[in-house]
Amino acid sequence: MKKIILSISVSLCSIILHAQTYTLQQLKDSALQNNIAIRTARHDIEAASQQRKEAFTKFFPSVSGTGLWFNANRGMAKMDVNPSEMISPDMGAALAQSFPAEALAALANPISISMMKNGTIGSLMALQPIFAGGQIVNGNKLAKVGEDVSRLQLHLSENEVEKTTEQYYWQLVSLQEKTKTVAAVDTLLADIEKDVKVAVKAGVALPNDLLQVQLRRNDVASQKLKLENGISIVRLLLAQFCGLSESDDLSVKIEESPSSLFTFHSSLSNLPEYQLLQKQVEATKLQKKMAIGQQLPSVAVGAGYNYHNLLDNDHTFGMIYATVSVPISGWWGGSHAVKRKKIEQQKAEEQLADNAQLLQIRMQNAWNNVVEARQQLDLSQRSIEQAEENLRLNRNYYHAGTSTMSDLLEAQMLYQQALDKHTDANADLQNKLLEYRQATGQ
Repeated sequence: MKKIILSISVSLCSIILHAQTYTLQQLKDSALQNNIAIRTARHDIEAASQQRKEAFTKFFPSVSGTGLWFNANRGMAKMDVNPSEMISPDMGAALAQSFPAEALAALANPISISMMKNGTIGSLMALQPIFAGGQIVNGNKLAKVGEDVSRLQLHLSENEVEKTTEQYYWQLVSLQEKTKTVAAVDTLLADIEKDVKVAVKAGVALPNDLLQVQLRRNDVASQKLKLENGISIVRLLLAQFCGLSESDDLSVKIEESPSSLFTFHSSLSNLPEYQLLQKQVEATKLQKKMAIGQQLPSVAVGAGYNYHNLLDNDHTFGMIYATVSVPISGWWGGSHAVKRKKIEQQKAEEQLADNAQLLQIRMQNAWNNVVEARQQLDLSQRSIEQAEENLRLNRNYYHAGTSTMSDLLEAQMLYQQALDKHTDANADLQNKLLEYRQATGQ
């Protein structure tokens, strides 16, 4: 027996140790650390940062090396030389005295010369852009805008993750509170059932009254099963969303509701959605400047070191040079590209003005929802007090024989509904407060 008791004690301690209770802030921190949407947004920031660093390298010279070895089936440079055409009459008379006639006759025939049948060429060149129509400068600014956009997208992802986490949290809190309500209601019905059994035995109550109470208790038991299933599912969803390994034993610590509301706030400057719209306008302006820059001349200077052995001897030399590129044939199509970018800039500016108004409306709507949710919470509290008093009176009336069991059970059901509405109203208020904080950038 002692071993059985010890085993049960160890098992209970193990369950207690493995049970994990989380506050709302702990769940949010875990979700912001582990949620896949946040990890993806952080990867996007890193990619945008690398793109910005890549754009910065365009300010520096581009260095390239080239090597070539070739072996042709015949020389690439070929020419025929006639020696007799190069000999003056005086030189011919002198040669006639020194060389035999056969040798002088050979000089009259053309000689074929072939060069560069094989060889090696190598060069190392550095090119520094001097002017590129502002494309390098504006390209770097555009890459910085892209990085800023990625950070704002992360902010939006964090807001969405925080919102979803809080929704799951308050959903789980509501289900846990409703489970407590069901347990309290079942206790109340058990007391009523006990009293009715005594009354039926005494002959002052009908057996139908006892049957109504038992049916009501069965309905409460069914509600309890549904709540337990809902709690199990929400635990799984919350654990998966927050990246937690525990799910079956996961529980949340219920935090107190705020005693006062926020003051109305209507500034757009802190909203990531508004900042994204501003970045969109800035990006279209830079894209227009880059389109203009593509139609301007580009100037660059370079230096190089070269080597070849094309004439059967090694030869090296250095050189400096300058290049000017003018896109003459591209001006026609480029003018249309610039106009298209101007239209895109105008669209972005109009979207900024229009969405700014919508964001202001969203702020006001979020504030109205907070005020309404707080009023609903106050009404639900008064409903609990009234339903509790109605239940007390109907119970007394039933004991006095002036009320029916149906009236008593209806009063009990109204009391349970009032408790559930209060639980839902409290969770709704917390969600509306979060939506308002996000809608106003607080």
